[in-house]
Amino acid sequence: MKKQLVHAIPIMAILFAFSSCNQGKNENSTDGPRIDTVVTGTVTAELTDPPMVPKQLEYTSPKKVMVELEVIEKVMRIADSTEYTFWTFGGKVPGKFIRVREGDLVDFTLKNMPDSKLPHNIDLHAVTGPGGGAAATMVAPGQSARFQFRALNPGLFVYHCATGPVGMHIANGMYGLILVEPQSGMSKVDKEYYLMQGDFYTKGKFGTPGLQEFDMEKAIKEEADYVLFNGKVNANAGPNALKAKTGEKVRLFVGNGGPNLTSSFHVIGEIFDRVYVESGSLMNKNVQTTVVPPGGSSIVEMKMEVPGTYHIVDHAIFRTFHKGALAQIKVEGPENPNVFLKIKN
Repeated sequence: MKKQLVHAIPIMAILFAFSSCNQGKNENSTDGPRIDTVVTGTVTAELTDPPMVPKQLEYTSPKKVMVELEVIEKVMRIADSTEYTFWTFGGKVPGKFIRVREGDLVDFTLKNMPDSKLPHNIDLHAVTGPGGGAAATMVAPGQSARFQFRALNPGLFVYHCATGPVGMHIANGMYGLILVEPQSGMSKVDKEYYLMQGDFYTKGKFGTPGLQEFDMEKAIKEEADYVLFNGKVNANAGPNALKAKTGEKVRLFVGNGGPNLTSSFHVIGEIFDRVYVESGSLMNKNVQTTVVPPGGSSIVEMKMEVPGTYHIVDHAIFRTFHKGALAQIKVEGPENPNVFLKIKN
């Protein structure tokens, strides 16, 4: 009997400890703070073309947010002397920037223009539900589809076409970003901009003049001819550069449509004060280069201390010098010799 008790005591202790752990976990576990989902009105979402971003949301309680997005197939310039047939959400690459708030009920309509040649749909990574809305939004040319979803998770999310062959639809420019602001809102900054990287595969090499066709074999081999910010060589460089002033805090909403290549996102001459890692809840600070995978995003913030032109690059650097992965921020204002001073010989 004593032997049985001796053996039983350790077993009971283990079971008690395990039970206590489970009870502790159950008491403390949570899916996060409960969010307000009581809709208090209806608003129409402000949608913007890159590199612009809709203004920060002023309402503080959930709304029914009406979003209408058009699928447009059109020929546009991919470089100064080169054209390409893009498939777009809203007529630009990337597609319209959508801004909603955690807890909002999003009423989403997708329209496929009558002159489109193919059916399309949309998978929004912000959606909790089958296919991110893809099955609910499959639309033939001239048709439209509508569905609703609750914005449950804050963050910056990619959306893209998910019609087969999916890679081809994405490679032709069918992607964009949707921001779900937390219910507490986002901190104020002076400037916000929208940049999205994508890789493109054409029959001709980089810079070949004329209308270029999509090359499926290159895409399968991941041999990109173009790696671009916002769908065009120098889309936001030179006279189209982003603008800021010294002392201003700049927030960049950065996405990667892919379909294949991971971005090593870097601003030459700046250090990111804050990086929302993969646009989630984890915050990193004092970052030189941040990784943005295909189908992923990041939010970066930096204070512009010194005037000049700052080059935004993919630090897989041949992509910048030979495939077009370049944008710029032009910062104006007084010199700041306490931070940077060129000394003459």
